[in-house]
Amino acid sequence: MQELAYLDWVLLGLICTITAAAAVYWMAPQRATIGVGPLDGPDGVRDKIFIFDGPNLIDASAMARTIFPADNKEFNWTRLHDALAGEYPDFPQSPQFVRSQGSLTIPASGKGGLGDIHCEWIDGITRVHLHRKNVASALPDTVAQRQETLRLAMEQAPYPIWHVDQHGNLNCSNTAYGALCRKVGKDDREPLFSIGPGKGLVGNKTRASVGVAGSEKKLWFDVSVVQQDIGFLCYAVDVNAVVDAEIAQRNFVQTLAKTFAQLPIGLAIFDRNRQLALFNPALIDLTALPADFLSARPNLLSFFDRLRDQRMMPEPKNYGSWRHQMADLVAAAADGRYQETWTLPSGAVYSVSGRPHPDGAVAFLFEDITAEITLTRRFRTDLEINQSMIDQMDDAIVVFSENGALNFSNAAYRKIWSVDPEASFVQMSVLDATRTWQGMCQATPVLGEIREFVGLRKNRVEWWGEIQLKGGQSLSCCVFPISHGATMVVFSRDHPDNPLPGTTPSELRLENIEDG
Repeated sequence: MQELAYLDWVLLGLICTITAAAAVYWMAPQRATIGVGPLDGPDGVRDKIFIFDGPNLIDASAMARTIFPADNKEFNWTRLHDALAGEYPDFPQSPQFVRSQGSLTIPASGKGGLGDIHCEWIDGITRVHLHRKNVASALPDTVAQRQETLRLAMEQAPYPIWHVDQHGNLNCSNTAYGALCRKVGKDDREPLFSIGPGKGLVGNKTRASVGVAGSEKKLWFDVSVVQQDIGFLCYAVDVNAVVDAEIAQRNFVQTLAKTFAQLPIGLAIFDRNRQLALFNPALIDLTALPADFLSARPNLLSFFDRLRDQRMMPEPKNYGSWRHQMADLVAAAADGRYQETWTLPSGAVYSVSGRPHPDGAVAFLFEDITAEITLTRRFRTDLEINQSMIDQMDDAIVVFSENGALNFSNAAYRKIWSVDPEASFVQMSVLDATRTWQGMCQATPVLGEIREFVGLRKNRVEWWGEIQLKGGQSLSCCVFPISHGATMVVFSRDHPDNPLPGTTPSELRLENIEDG
């Protein structure tokens, strides 16, 4: 029995030794040659081979390292699964599944010609082999696929693309080109635009239009043509919005030009380079500058030099500082601060103002205000004459407006009451005037009646009263309603020969009460 037990142990040891030797022999091609041998052999050069110890990558073939570097410590089974799941949805999520199966083959789901993946588990080591089969990568990167991508990009482009031969015949086109042909009612087998040698379109971007069948409407495109060995590749970009905007802008400018042409004010606009960009006919009439000179777009200094030569602006006192004055003028106009009145040697008077415009432009406005200035001067002269005439009168005269403000007084008034209303900074009222009178004369109801009469709006008739100065001098006070609701009060040292039978405001109120 002991001999049998001993033989059993010897036999068991022999079996274990043989098994271990077989395992070593079986694993030798994988473990002993990691980085060399089968991984970098004929299959390894073409295919991608990964060696995993559990979920961790321990080696990879040279082809595999071109996509997934072997020295990347963060790369593991999960990363490989995520990379291959798109084309190989059946690729196992864990190497444990390969261990349970021993080996399995996963086919590709796409049509890109990708090969199968063969996975096998050998004593804790998992080997993943991506077979080449017509492609060099598991990722879609073939010439055919790139061509297909370019074809789709051309086909789905939102603007027309087409190709014509050397004679201008249409070879091919995209969907947008066909849609445009149907929209304008043309055959999509014929070119919409005339392309070819001598047409003036090759190598340039040219704006061209296509008429819509059955209407006068035109569709506008910027056509670009690229010459090739076998013909011309053409692109058309829709610019209808740009053309509509340009037409609207042109119409707007024409409207402004017509409006400027009717203005009696001369207009001169200088751009950011201080070149004359726009002027109206009134500028020619006001400045007497020739139209050909203005049409030549002179600069700003030449413009004002010509005005000075034509004696259409005040002569500068110091010609040496003329340029500096012009520089100051332009700076003030750019800030909107230039506003002057030019008195010309001819006697005409111009109002000249400078205004800033967008994009650094400057506009000058020339307005003939000779008539207004002449009228103002004449009116001022008449006022001075009338004032001088009234100042020569012995009676004191003062005029109050409808709202009770003191508007006018003569020299006799200022002398009697020792006050000069024009020298006051504040507008004097009838209340201020009656207070002044009251301080220099004895108590009398006449002053209150004057104050109330000035405020009346109806039933205004002439009347008079008498006041006594504190010095004992007696003054007759005549009150007259005048135009626009104003009131004139006249103080006279002599009593009137024919006293006015006027009615005081108090008497008017009594009459109204009795009538009521």
